[in-house]
Amino acid sequence: MANKSVDHAFTATSLNSAATDPTFAGALSFMRRRFTKDLTGADVVVWGVPFDAATSNRPGTRFGPQAIRRASAIFDNDPQYPFNRDLFAEMAVIDYGDCLLDYGNHQETPAAIERQAKTIVDTGAFMLTLGGDHYVTWPILKAHAAKHGPLALVQFDAHQDTWFDDNKRIDHGSFVARAVRDGIIDPDRSIQIGIRTHAPDDFGINILYGHQVEEMSASEIASTIISHTKGAPSYLTFDIDCLDPAYAPGTGTPVSGGPSSAKILSVLQRLHQLDIRGADVVEVSPAYDHADITAIAGATVAMYMLGLHAERRATASHG
Repeated sequence: MANKSVDHAFTATSLNSAATDPTFAGALSFMRRRFTKDLTGADVVVWGVPFDAATSNRPGTRFGPQAIRRASAIFDNDPQYPFNRDLFAEMAVIDYGDCLLDYGNHQETPAAIERQAKTIVDTGAFMLTLGGDHYVTWPILKAHAAKHGPLALVQFDAHQDTWFDDNKRIDHGSFVARAVRDGIIDPDRSIQIGIRTHAPDDFGINILYGHQVEEMSASEIASTIISHTKGAPSYLTFDIDCLDPAYAPGTGTPVSGGPSSAKILSVLQRLHQLDIRGADVVEVSPAYDHADITAIAGATVAMYMLGLHAERRATASHG
């Protein structure tokens, strides 16, 4: 036990130190990263946005960040598959905790999320968000676009989220339409993967429908994403209902006919060429989950996002 520790989220002596907590114990930060509001020295900031007042079907994603953090405890500090590296050896990652929101004043929520996201993004750190319903991506996109300009949106989802709104609604089904209209994303370089519903307008965004994803290989899907974004600064958003409900039952608006977690993780693994400036995993709703299936999928997607960022940093450092 001499080399073991517990509660690494509080006792870590370095942002790059490995954790040795038992998977069944210890403070449940994301992948045992240090809990802190001090952004100094952080290369990556993980935070939660526990908001679900924009849902059109089943609520409960306000508990998503907790569930994803809990599920991430299964990741030990051996080299993470499939990246074969200690993600934190050369990349300082913190868990910033959660966005502070007033549950009784939802009209203030967008500005609160954007303001707190901007604090993180303006440091230059890569921000990984754990949602929350998909509405939270809207103010987060605004914070990123303010720093990086219009972004290519890479959206894994069963829904297009391009329904009309009046720019006042708090709705998880319209943030993409609003982002196009406001010039936050570039529709010509944006792409949606796994769509299994119809919306009135696609705004010119390229769509890989569920049946196409089923017929394509992971390599073909990844190549399509990379070629379509054309090297533009990108934002990666992953709605867990992109996956078939067999692999992600714990979500508010499940749609049958989706891909497996194995296939989509294989796609994500191949996206290291994307210039990803920020990312999120949303719509994990643990009340409808079983045996943490959905939370484990969400935590794994989030870990892959960190792995992609670690690979890109390593490539940049070696010229």
